[in-house]
Amino acid sequence: MEPKKIKPLTLCMVHQDGKLLLGMKKRGFGEGRWNGFGGKLGEGETIEQAAIREMKEEVGITPLDLEERGVLNFEFEHDPKILGVHIFSVTKFTGEPTESEEMRPQWFATDKIPFEQMWSDDIHWIPLFLQGKRFKGTFLFDKPSTAEYSAKILKQELVEVK
Repeated sequence: MEPKKIKPLTLCMVHQDGKLLLGMKKRGFGEGRWNGFGGKLGEGETIEQAAIREMKEEVGITPLDLEERGVLNFEFEHDPKILGVHIFSVTKFTGEPTESEEMRPQWFATDKIPFEQMWSDDIHWIPLFLQGKRFKGTFLFDKPSTAEYSAKILKQELVEVK
């Protein structure tokens, strides 16, 4: 059996002063869910270049202190590809968070994160992220989340790394 191919993606989590900036996804994959900002790599882009470009496109800000904190592999039952999501921390940026065609940004106090309106894995790794930890993990879902449906986690592995 051929090994599954990992598709690299970015996810930037902007946080400062006890708050987390999330975006309501207005269209496409994950529509109707709060999430960080990121997406696919463009032709010839590094992970970091893609993260910076996606932040500009989705929320109108440029990160100044991009720090990779984790990698999470997301798989869906009956889908041969793996989404390899590189999670970045951003605490400093230029520009003002602004709504785009894809995302509507909003700040949340870190004790009021709307996990019930997010991907079902977020409640497992975001607390580690907010504690400044590094981590890696794998989540196997039944199928992708939509505004109406929250993906069920069939299998998960999450570990802190040094």
